[in-house]
Amino acid sequence: MPLLLTFLAILCLVLFIAWLKLDTFISFLLVSIGLGLAGGMDVPSLGLAIQKGIGGTLGDLVLIVGFGAMLGKIVADSGAAQRITDALIGIFGRKNIQWGLALAGFVIGIPLFYNAGFVIVIPLIFMISTSANLPVLYVGVPMLAALSVAHGYLPPHPSPSAIATQVNADLGRTLLFGIIVSLPAIAIAGPIFGKTLKRFHPQPDPDLFNVTPRPKHELPSLGISALAALLPVFLLTSMSGVKEMFPGNNVIALFAEPYFGMLASVLFAAYFLGIRRGMRMPMLTKSFEEAFKGVSVILLIIAGAGVFKQVMTESGVSQYIAEGLKGIAIPPLILAWGIAAIIRVCVGSATVAGLTTVGILAPMLTQQAAPPELMVLSIGAGSLMFSHLNDGGFWLFKEYFNLSIKETILTWSLMETIVSIVGLLGVLILDIFI
Repeated sequence: MPLLLTFLAILCLVLFIAWLKLDTFISFLLVSIGLGLAGGMDVPSLGLAIQKGIGGTLGDLVLIVGFGAMLGKIVADSGAAQRITDALIGIFGRKNIQWGLALAGFVIGIPLFYNAGFVIVIPLIFMISTSANLPVLYVGVPMLAALSVAHGYLPPHPSPSAIATQVNADLGRTLLFGIIVSLPAIAIAGPIFGKTLKRFHPQPDPDLFNVTPRPKHELPSLGISALAALLPVFLLTSMSGVKEMFPGNNVIALFAEPYFGMLASVLFAAYFLGIRRGMRMPMLTKSFEEAFKGVSVILLIIAGAGVFKQVMTESGVSQYIAEGLKGIAIPPLILAWGIAAIIRVCVGSATVAGLTTVGILAPMLTQQAAPPELMVLSIGAGSLMFSHLNDGGFWLFKEYFNLSIKETILTWSLMETIVSIVGLLGVLILDIFI
């Protein structure tokens, strides 16, 4: 019976989101209420589970995601992203331009959320393609593959941060392992796969690229630009180890907290990319407000997924599923990847796929031997599997590059599939050595 309830709940979720186009948070809430009542929960217990699911899931995640959005906003608005891209293209040259773009996409993709990063790099891709006389997809796919990998694998992006919180994974280790797994995924789905796309000759609408790059003298320095973009990486990956070396030091302990590391990164960027370059505080404040508004919908989706997980746990459905999965001879990392991939293909949203998988497998994830950080990456890789017509990213790519649906599947969808499969292989290889 619990398996049937879970199947019906996920089916309803798919129908609400993909067919009825109902708001994702409301869909999660309705499905969770129905699952709880069908699972035998009384109304007061269900209400407490909803409250606990929202509060327990968001917690300091609101700070991490919110500060991440603010940092990405100022990195973009200040011209730091353009400075990083220009410098890497200059270093790699025309011959290796794909590798330079992939690295640029990865560096600016760490602080920038995917949709914001996409809109920012698209004009750069178009201009580079024109000036270097290279096919636009040959130039663009490496950069967009890097953005996609950062979005699916790495904190402080919402989905991996939320999944890490749910499975009690260390954010610093998750980020470090994520970078290791990201490199081959970006290389294969980006420059290597991109070399096969010269046969496509889309003609993007020039009006979509009516963005004039800033003059070089108006851009921040490369050192400050790179440091602002990568400071969260340094703080999240290094401070946990430093904290163990100096137990009892409150300053180090504070910087080891992910939310404070993100806050410190935002303040650094606000001063060096904003105030020091003539931006007034009211402008910065307005920019930060807009950045937080941009992730508010994502936070609601995360909250809805938290409710779904909590109701599954308290109704006993998750525990029943976990007991049933014990007899399945599939390694947990592959199982988690597979479930996330199936939900991604059905629903379209990587965030929904990742967090729904955590809800289904929650009890099993706390009992299995695989490192929780690798579980985050496995689920994240699965959540990127085969983006198609039900994914907003699919249409964003199609419309900006002016491709047919068939061409978009042969380029974008295949790129996302490569990212997903190579990510899983990377996780499984890393699991051997950890």
